[in-house]
Amino acid sequence: MMQETLAESSNKLDPLHPAYSVSNIQSKIRTLDGTKVTYSAWVKLFRFHTVAYKVSNDIDESAPPAATSPEYTQWKELDALVIQWIYNTVLDDLMKRLMDTTLARVAWTKLKKIFLSNKKARAAALETKFCNLTLTACSSVDDYCQRLSDLASQLADVDQPISESRLVLQLVRRLPPE
Repeated sequence: MMQETLAESSNKLDPLHPAYSVSNIQSKIRTLDGTKVTYSAWVKLFRFHTVAYKVSNDIDESAPPAATSPEYTQWKELDALVIQWIYNTVLDDLMKRLMDTTLARVAWTKLKKIFLSNKKARAAALETKFCNLTLTACSSVDDYCQRLSDLASQLADVDQPISESRLVLQLVRRLPPE
């Protein structure tokens, strides 16, 4: 009877962790460029995926298991997978700034600092771009509207949201008279 139980338990394989099923993270999370895909949008999408694939503890404040813990090996492998997701969903120049990190949480925190530090200076620069954007600097009205929208999203990232009415007013001001 004891032999049957041992044989049965040895035949059972540990189920594959859901994170290992992600073969192309770029098809799920768009590349963070800070312009078209803002930091806040990327974070939201990335967090959804870490929850869905059961690896959110690699980027939140959860303490990793002790190195002597039986869970440590799998945690280390999954953390390496999550940091690969981060590297693969940011622009190359951002990835280069993160390459000295070996833990997903450290890379996550470093990205946050890159995008959210110096908010006032970034907001001032973005506000200037927003106010000074002209239709002649764009290839079309659609391009102009998209650039205004992108700048508004970037301003929201640094806690300076642009109201819908201000966005429309900026558009109307710059359109040529009929």
